[in-house]
Amino acid sequence: MPAPSLSATYADARSAFLNAAANAGASVTHHPHPLGGPDGGELAVDVASLGPADATDVVLVMSGTHGVEGYCGSAVQTHWLNHVAATRPEGKRVVMIHALNPFGFAWVRRVNEDNVDLNRNFLDWDQPVPHNDEYDDLADALVPDEWTEASRAASLTLLAGHLERLGPVEMQRAVSRGQYRHPDGLFYGGTGPTWSNRWLTDWLTSELGGCARLILIDVHTGLGPWGHGEYIIHHPAAHPAAVRANAMWPHVRSAADADSVSVLLSGDALDRVDALLPDVEITSTALEFGTVDQISVLESLRADAWLWSRGDPQGPDGDAVRAQVRAAFADEEPAWIATVWDQFDLAVASALAV
Repeated sequence: MPAPSLSATYADARSAFLNAAANAGASVTHHPHPLGGPDGGELAVDVASLGPADATDVVLVMSGTHGVEGYCGSAVQTHWLNHVAATRPEGKRVVMIHALNPFGFAWVRRVNEDNVDLNRNFLDWDQPVPHNDEYDDLADALVPDEWTEASRAASLTLLAGHLERLGPVEMQRAVSRGQYRHPDGLFYGGTGPTWSNRWLTDWLTSELGGCARLILIDVHTGLGPWGHGEYIIHHPAAHPAAVRANAMWPHVRSAADADSVSVLLSGDALDRVDALLPDVEITSTALEFGTVDQISVLESLRADAWLWSRGDPQGPDGDAVRAQVRAAFADEEPAWIATVWDQFDLAVASALAV
């Protein structure tokens, strides 16, 4: 079997996914996004479903929750449809959600059209939002007014001081667990449900509310050692869902127990799924594949936030920043996507074997 390949653009990735879904005999629905891509083309969440619509057991694979990370997720979804779908077990339903955040995917951003990180947006918005006072102290250094060599160096010096004061674990928590006061900043959770949040909420409750068991794999990139897939769960190890995950997959780590490459997040989509489908046995994971070092990842996010809040995304800096972001979340080395594929294939096979 050949290895997957990363598409050059969102439009290319979408076309490849839809062709693979059609060839696999999947039922496909399209859910257009209100905005367009950089080429003016349509953006959409596309859903491919295989197996009985009324199946009691469902395996759901999502890509592009963090836009640019969809280049990897789309590649392995498409490859699975092309090369593995025909051998799936009968009686189970397999659903592929392609590009939950199509705007970020198309514009090569991790966040959406509102600068919102979707995995910080799935709160119970009837309750007060959580506070992240530590982020307030970092906000100006993380996204400076100018993006010059001098301003970047000065901001990195400030951040290094905060790192020394907080330590690496608390620094990661302060920066990335989610914040709701700085709409131009990093890991911003928004002021209410985003378009993607509303769509997923409606789709899950209408499409999957009647199943008995759901296994959900949300494909991510950017954290951890190069090419290594970590299964991040949001439950502590003693929780029944965590026990099921550990029996199913290798390298399971709990953000709730602080043994994961990710901190425990505010507004995590997988946590919200539990609340949306209370009568379904849910085993879910964010399957996170490492790319480059964390300084490079953070620098790409800082550059992107500056570009969209203080620069011009379609100006002379745009292409360079998008290339920097893509390099941080989608390694072009063929060996990277090859090792990612092997682990993804195992993840889906293990879910289907339950």
